[in-house]
Amino acid sequence: MKPNRYKYLFGPVPSRRLGVSLGVDLVPHKTCTLNCIYCESGSTSNLTIEPGILVPTEAVNGELDMFLTERPQLDFITFSGSGEPTLHSGLAKIVDHLKTEYPEYKLALLTNGTLFFTPGLIEKVQKLDVIIPSLDAASPEMFRKVNRPHPKLEIGKIIMGLIQLRNQYSGKLWLEIFIVPGLNDSDEQVNQIRAAVHQIKPDIIQLNTLDRPGSEKWVVPASREQLEHIARQLDWKTSIVSNLVSKVGVQTSQNDFEQAILQTIKRRPCTAKDLSLTFGIHLQQVKNHLHRLLDKNSISTERLERGIFYKIKD
Repeated sequence: MKPNRYKYLFGPVPSRRLGVSLGVDLVPHKTCTLNCIYCESGSTSNLTIEPGILVPTEAVNGELDMFLTERPQLDFITFSGSGEPTLHSGLAKIVDHLKTEYPEYKLALLTNGTLFFTPGLIEKVQKLDVIIPSLDAASPEMFRKVNRPHPKLEIGKIIMGLIQLRNQYSGKLWLEIFIVPGLNDSDEQVNQIRAAVHQIKPDIIQLNTLDRPGSEKWVVPASREQLEHIARQLDWKTSIVSNLVSKVGVQTSQNDFEQAILQTIKRRPCTAKDLSLTFGIHLQQVKNHLHRLLDKNSISTERLERGIFYKIKD
């Protein structure tokens, strides 16, 4: 496989929640309904709630056919990437293609969950195996502070859409809550989220916090102790998202591999170890490629608690 042949696919990557996951990116970079302060993909450049064919549906299906022709070992094929995938109005057509041609693969959707109140969307996602929407606030004020939404979005309608999703969707529903210390971690805010959770009734809550550089530099991760305290407050089956490691081997040339690195960190910053695990390449080899990209001024670095993260140079 030559990773740089793919414009809409990335990985497979070792997902902290989904194991070995092939990513499918259905929107142009940072086209989203929100501009979250913690987003690992950076600030939203196209804040919208209008769906459309944002990338060519047939081109996505063609890349999937190319990648899946040898039936690689995957835990999931995941619609995610650098924006909000439910904005792509051809999502159902791509899901249908995968379920028809490659029924052995499980399909997941990572979504900010903001559009399920809109007519027809819940019907389009019925064939997915897992949907992971987000809910980081239950009050209008905190929703604006943490998620910085499109001005036409209302948190009440979003919560009602998630309740409708749970009532009409028979697959697994895992609700992600991203904790930003100093904002949505107070007893008042958590209790409001708790009330929404008990209405939505997800299969499980996935409690998350900053793991790599976010959109706003001042955002810091919550401690394990904070997350455990919030999990008890929510009074629902809850897991705290932890680093999941899984190896995926990729054989490729130097130029192809460096292109693969660029395509991966374009969507989310990674450490050298992240990239080593993603591609099944020895850590020192990854570091050698990263040094070459730094010398070319193609990437930059940022040091966080978990290590040095590499990202596309601004």
